[in-house]
Amino acid sequence: MGYESQAMLIAVFPELPSPFLAVAGLVFFRFFLVLQEEENRFAQSVQGQLRWLEQSGFSPIHRRSVYVNILIFGPNGSGKGTQGALVKDKYNLAHIESGAIFREHIGGGTELGKKAKEFIDRGDLVPDDITIPMVLETLKTKGANGWLLDGFPRNTVQAQKLWDALQAANMKLDYVIEILLPREVAKNRIMGRRLCAKDNNHPNNIFIDAIKPAGDICRVCGGSLSARSDDQDETAIGKRHDIYYDTNTGTLAACYFYKDLAAKGNTKYIELNGEGSITEIKDTLLKQLK
Repeated sequence: MGYESQAMLIAVFPELPSPFLAVAGLVFFRFFLVLQEEENRFAQSVQGQLRWLEQSGFSPIHRRSVYVNILIFGPNGSGKGTQGALVKDKYNLAHIESGAIFREHIGGGTELGKKAKEFIDRGDLVPDDITIPMVLETLKTKGANGWLLDGFPRNTVQAQKLWDALQAANMKLDYVIEILLPREVAKNRIMGRRLCAKDNNHPNNIFIDAIKPAGDICRVCGGSLSARSDDQDETAIGKRHDIYYDTNTGTLAACYFYKDLAAKGNTKYIELNGEGSITEIKDTLLKQLK
């Protein structure tokens, strides 16, 4: 029997005879060894289960029970789609684009979709009291396990209404990402952009060496490439950028609305230099996402 075990028994049973003390000490020591062995077996079992999960493709990110909701902003040509796809894959989020929301509701014949179609068929803008509920419904369903919302809101009114709707629905907004890019650089990137027939998020641009394709073949998957007609129209590009770069009521003003919320502790705001390489932007972004 070890001295520590004997001393403990003497302290608890000071009048216990020595023969009994020796037997009790031996029992105590064997009991301690059994407990130690069980603890080791449990630790080994847990470690084995974690190794199995990792080998099966379940990263620590996928095992977490707290989901992440993100808004992403950036002008056309900033690489927002590329960075959005990287974040989506990294955190297993639903990448929800504003255009897809309209297509799904209208194509699915939902009540909100029918109302939106009436305005679109007349050539009118769909009012926010229809758009916001459509966005919210999609976030609740497709984004139930976390979402990345891309392309909405586009102005300060929509930013305020979306925030109010999220609060009313008890939905958190964890991060707001803004990709910063000078307007002229953004225009040049748009005119050099090429779209892959298999996946529009595959990066191909004839004016950016790092992602320059070989002819009309996607550098990622070998799919055929094409240019959107409005990507070659400087007037159309200017109109889109007029909306985005408007710091009074446009998309940049919406960014500033969320930046103010972040300053008050209501969300977290991440600014990225869009003139860096795809890898540099990605690494900076992932370091700031906790």
